[in-house]
Parts: sequence; C-alpha cells; structure tokens
Amino acid sequence: MTQLLQHVSIEKIAQYTGQVVNLRGWIYNKRGSGKIQFIQLRDGSGYIQCVLSAESVSPTLFDEVKSLGQESALEITGTVIKDERAPFCGFEIQVSDVKVVSNCKDYPITKKEHGDSFLMDRRHLWLRSSRQHAILKIRATLIKAIRDYFDDNDFTLVDSPIFTANACEGTSTLFETEWFDGRKAYLSQSGQLYQEAACAAFGKSYCFGPTFRAEKSKTRRHLNEFWMVEPEVAFNDNDANIDLAEDFLCSIVSTVLAKHEKDLVEVLERDVSALKKVQKPFPRISYDDAVKMIQELQKQCTEPELKAQLEIEWGMDFGSPHETVLTKQFDRPIVIMDFPAQVKAFYMKKDVNSPKHAKCMDVLAPEGYGEIIGGGQREENLELLEKEIARHVLDVADLQWFLDLRRFGAMPHAGFGLGVERTVAWICGLHHVRETIPFARTLDRLNP
Repeated sequence: MTQLLQHVSIEKIAQYTGQVVNLRGWIYNKRGSGKIQFIQLRDGSGYIQCVLSAESVSPTLFDEVKSLGQESALEITGTVIKDERAPFCGFEIQVSDVKVVSNCKDYPITKKEHGDSFLMDRRHLWLRSSRQHAILKIRATLIKAIRDYFDDNDFTLVDSPIFTANACEGTSTLFETEWFDGRKAYLSQSGQLYQEAACAAFGKSYCFGPTFRAEKSKTRRHLNEFWMVEPEVAFNDNDANIDLAEDFLCSIVSTVLAKHEKDLVEVLERDVSALKKVQKPFPRISYDDAVKMIQELQKQCTEPELKAQLEIEWGMDFGSPHETVLTKQFDRPIVIMDFPAQVKAFYMKKDVNSPKHAKCMDVLAPEGYGEIIGGGQREENLELLEKEIARHVLDVADLQWFLDLRRFGAMPHAGFGLGVERTVAWICGLHHVRETIPFARTLDRLNP
C-alpha cells in the first residue's frame, strides 16, 4: 500500500515520484474543460500543476473546485507523476482529494497589466506574484551570501545601534525624533562609526541592518529605508579595502548566480552574461581621470538633455548620469578612487601627498546601475579629526566616544558599506529599487 506523506513542499517534489503526497498552497491559476481541471498550485517554495478529474472526486467537490477563484487556499492529495512536458518543474500531481481551506473571490491583481502605483498600494498581495517571489528569494540568498562571506573570513558581527545622537553622513538627511530627556535623537544613516570601535576590539567586524536617509529624492535608486552591510578592518589602508570589496562582490554575485540562474533567466528575463563577467580585477580609476572621461563623453554626446546632465567640474560629486556613462564603458564593476575631500564625510582620511583628495573609493556596478559600495580609509589622527569635526560644524560633545578611539590605541583602519537594495536591483536587472525590498519606504509611501 502506498504510504501517505503529509505536507510535502513543491521544491522537494522530485523526491516523491510515484508516491501519494499532501500539498498545501494557493491557486496561482486554473483552467479546465468538461470533466478535468488543471490547477496551478503555489506553496511558497515553488509551483506545480495538479490535474483533477471528475471521476476522482465527488460531483459536489468537483463543482466546488471549478468555482474557486485565484488565491483560494487548498490542501491537495495526489500522486506525483514525472512528466517533462508539465509546466514549472517537470512533475505534476494526479489529484485524488481536495480540501478547500478558503475560497478567494475577486482577487485584485489579475493577469492584465497594472500600473506601478496600483501594485505598490497592494504590495502585501503583489509579493505573491512569480516575479516578486523570485526577486525576494534572490534577496534572501544574497543576504545569506553576505553573512557567509564575512563569517567565513573571520569577521565578527557587531550590531550598531539604530538610534544615534549624531550624524554620520551629513546633517541634511537625518530623521529626527526626541529622546526621553528631551535630547534630539536620529535614525542611523550608517553603522560605520560604531564599527570603528568594534574593529579595535575584534580586528575585523561588520554590522548588517536597516539604515535611514531623509532624502527627498524620487530617483529609481533611492529609498528612505534600506539595508546595508558595513565591514571595518583594523590596520587596513584604502588599497587593502578595495581588495576586500572586490573579492567580496565577486563572491556574493557568484553565489547568487549558482543558485538562481534559472530564476534570473526564465522569470526575470535577465541577461546573466553581464553577471558572469564580474571577475577580478576591476578597473581602478582615479576621480580626476573619471572627471576627464565624463567631460570627453559629454563632448561626444548628441542628446541635449543628457549632455546638460553630464556637465561636471572638478570637486563635484557624481550624480546618476555621470555614474551611468562611466560604467557603460566597461563590462564589469569599476572602482573610482580618491574623491575630493570636500565631498566626503568628516572621518575620511586625506591623502598626505595631495590633501585635497580623500583616501576613499566607490564601486560602481555596470549597465548603468551606479554606486553599490562606498568606503575608504578613516582618519586616525586625533588632532586632524578634531579639525574636521569643527569644519563640518558637528557637536564634538556627542563624538567624544569616537575621539576616544584615536586617544586609546589609534591605528590605520578602513571599511565600506554595500547597499542590499541597489545590489539586488543590479543583479536582477530591475529598473527601480522599490521591487528589491518587501515593503518600500519612499518619499510618498509609508503604507503598506
């Protein structure tokens, strides 16, 4: 007698060929004619076609199943049949019994085209679509690959606080709130300052969590809440920091490709040839040379609007158009080094041979996706750091703990931050980062 196995997941269905199994899930799609119904079932792990014959169940149950709407919840019992012609996974279920858990009527997201606003308003339901499912599975794999890389390379996870008393990346993009004693508190822009303390304790540390920027930006690359991983290494200089970022990025992209190439190609229609070119070494270009490249590309540009956007002079930070034209000249990520100190944070170390430059770097993704990693070497000299804090008009009282790191055991150190959402957008080939996070927080969106 065939043994009944309870609650098998679709992703493991190949292990049960010829056996009777029980699946729990939702109707993704359904069609039929006469005495047969084809139910496309999803359970969160995958999709499978279930074939229901009128002869296998009672007439009442067969008619009930015929009336079910998209996203109705079911328990299906049946035999696993291998069939290479079957959609989704090369297996199907010959149904012997169905338990209707709930009948869903008038599911709002149908097969027709819907606008972005409509879908974002129903993000809690949109997550169920095959496209969004694939994107967020890739995000989950990327996050695990990030943690595995640092854990396997002797980094210690040291969580940075979410509430802080001071700015890290500039005072103009802070979400402000009031602390219990009336002091101002802010949602963290970065965990990096605290990682400087952590690396002095552990040698190599990292934090990984949500960060917040109160930028009133509506570009396709910006979110007001996003996730960032930030490693910091004692005794590293900027060159070693670039080496680490390069190796790290190659590793995590390779991991995602190995697990999700089918999802990328078949569900997201991503050309993965570009991702397969993410190999060391990356081109390394000074800021000065990058500015010259942009100026030359601007001269060659024949589109008036883009030509205006590419206007740049030395000392300006790069915008999206600048990053886009630069990355389109290469087939893999590029590293831009030694930005003007005037556009970088107060803690960034200046080049002793050229004080107008900071010892820093950005890694720009190819295909116009722009900056996904930013970092550099930190200033370890107490006197110089105090001068920068004054120049940036920051409250030195709130940063005494940070200055203590220079008073007690100062050493060269460096680190960087990688934004998860921009990286997912690049890997998946998405136009906008709002699809890369379960529930996006943007200038005009706080719900759902």
